[in-house]
Amino acid sequence: MTSAKREDANRAAQGPDKGQVWIDRGERYGLIVAWLAVIAIFGAIRPEVFLSWANFSTIFGSQAVLVVVTLSLIIPLTAGDYDLSVASVLTTSSMLVAVLNVTHGWPIGAAILAALLVALLVGVANAAIILYFRIHSLIVTLGMGTFMHGVTLWFSDSQTISGIDLTLVTAVIATRLFGIPLAFYYALIVALVIWYVFGHTAVGQRLLFVGRGREVARLSGIKVDRVRFGALVASAGLGGLAGVLYAGTTGAADPSSGMTYLLPAFAAAFLGATSIVPGRFNAIGSVVAVYFLVTGITGLSILGVSTYVQDLFYGAALIVAVALSQLVRGREERLT
Repeated sequence: MTSAKREDANRAAQGPDKGQVWIDRGERYGLIVAWLAVIAIFGAIRPEVFLSWANFSTIFGSQAVLVVVTLSLIIPLTAGDYDLSVASVLTTSSMLVAVLNVTHGWPIGAAILAALLVALLVGVANAAIILYFRIHSLIVTLGMGTFMHGVTLWFSDSQTISGIDLTLVTAVIATRLFGIPLAFYYALIVALVIWYVFGHTAVGQRLLFVGRGREVARLSGIKVDRVRFGALVASAGLGGLAGVLYAGTTGAADPSSGMTYLLPAFAAAFLGATSIVPGRFNAIGSVVAVYFLVTGITGLSILGVSTYVQDLFYGAALIVAVALSQLVRGREERLT
């Protein structure tokens, strides 16, 4: 046995290097530590406002829609596809609920089912065009999102519609558990389902394999197109669910506000890929990333910083998050 092989064998016998263990833990839990640090900083500056339970209840309850949108994005992202239409799907779904329920008098349950069905159909259309014509998902979903935005403006007559059935409002925002609206718990349930699928099912493993290398996955017997199809449809379906939650959160819908969720959701998705399971898009990391970003925005707002800082914050976060996620992914691939 050569000296190099003896050294490798000795390292293996001694177990993992302690320094490497701490680096791995830092990557895995660094975002959580950063989140706690942000809370501590703003809490020290304005403790009477920032550290109040009312503030945290608002942070957790008001961002359920953003959490669901972020979770919808990580499904196709794991498979190597982008869904830029999800914000438009959200808007269309919320407007459909409002138009059908308020304007046409549909029962709220039927209006919700119709909105979710339309969202799934958009996902089917996205997947069919991408896979049949072999067009990049960025182009197709960007075009589909613009098309659906136009459709939404058409059937809503570009009007904000309020007066949605209070049953939905009660089920989403008015009813609270431990002082936090139920919308937060719905988002957590979605996160737990995606966490389980990604980490404990064959479907999750296929998504990961397809995202890491489609040709290798195909040669391994994985039906790549079927996996990508399912990911895009699931993304649109969750976008529709986010639209329903949005309608229940506000009790109204307008044809444009949903578009503001796209940039923060991508920022949170990529930032979440640097934590918990570094180098992979993951549900728990995405949830932590959403609340890390929102906590920062909330703290700045409490300090009286101008509203335009929100765009600066999210834009910078997206750039940094993409860069970090690529660095972490590259490092993980080198280690494996």
